[in-house]
Amino acid sequence: MNIGDKVRLVHSKEEGIITRFLQNDVVEIEIEEGFRLPVLKRELAVVSAAEGQFFRGQKGSPTAEKSADPRPAGIKAEKGIFMAFVPLNDREMALYLVNNTDWDLPYALTMPTERHQRGLSGGVMKAKSSVKVLDLLIKDFDDWGTFVFNCLYYTVGFSPERPPFSKRVKFRANTFFKNKRKAPLLDKDAYLYQLDSDEKEKSDQPLNAQALKEKMFEKNEPDAPLPTKVERPAAVIDLHIEKLTRDFMALSNSQMVEIQLKTFEQQLEKAIASGMDEITFIHGVGNGVLRTELHRRMSKHKNVKFFEDAQKEKFGYGATKVKIK
Repeated sequence: MNIGDKVRLVHSKEEGIITRFLQNDVVEIEIEEGFRLPVLKRELAVVSAAEGQFFRGQKGSPTAEKSADPRPAGIKAEKGIFMAFVPLNDREMALYLVNNTDWDLPYALTMPTERHQRGLSGGVMKAKSSVKVLDLLIKDFDDWGTFVFNCLYYTVGFSPERPPFSKRVKFRANTFFKNKRKAPLLDKDAYLYQLDSDEKEKSDQPLNAQALKEKMFEKNEPDAPLPTKVERPAAVIDLHIEKLTRDFMALSNSQMVEIQLKTFEQQLEKAIASGMDEITFIHGVGNGVLRTELHRRMSKHKNVKFFEDAQKEKFGYGATKVKIK
């Protein structure tokens, strides 16, 4: 069951739309326009699309059967816009947009950067439909950035006027981990986030990509303490920007250097924490800005014994080996 699903009360003929989940397995449904009723989950049955179409055909008039809009008249599912992250394997997730409302949604999903925005998906999502946006790498979770969803509400005929809807979201641990369930319409297990929810988001620390990967494949058991062992990085880290992000064409020079320095800091700290003796960073020659800044930071780091050009015959002056204390 999800927001926007049409349901029937098991012990009566009343039907309604799920509008909210309450505590203690209680669901709020709207059975008439503006009239909402709390009902236990076990007292409800989801009305399948095929079943709803069949019964509408039995009850409807000939004129109604020929209507261009097959959706039921009367009460509509006003809410139920989701982002669904479906695990594909231990490395990737597929991002879907799901429209479980009874509105057609002209929409755009974008990802802003410092000076531009990257268009991810756009068009019209029909009522009770979904669209696949793209595949995302779990290791890049920290760099997914902010998603911005904008849409209008449209339906055939007369309807109450609704203002445009806009939502910005950057995923954090609570909102990502605690909602793994069947995605509406997709019928697949997914990390589900409702964009048009009335609930306020809880602030938390950004989710670590490795923690996400581990959480995806753990069993539904009580939370176990996170392992204290630090992941050992590779002996050679390539800092060329095309190795760190797929969106480098849209980045300014300062943004590229910022990503490269952040990666350097993260991998150096992991190397120190995991007990490595040395680690090599490939930074290229270029104009020397990145190399100079790396060397400046290494010279001030308390855990760096010394650093030197690495394998000149292989990298020239485009790599630096760091000896760790």
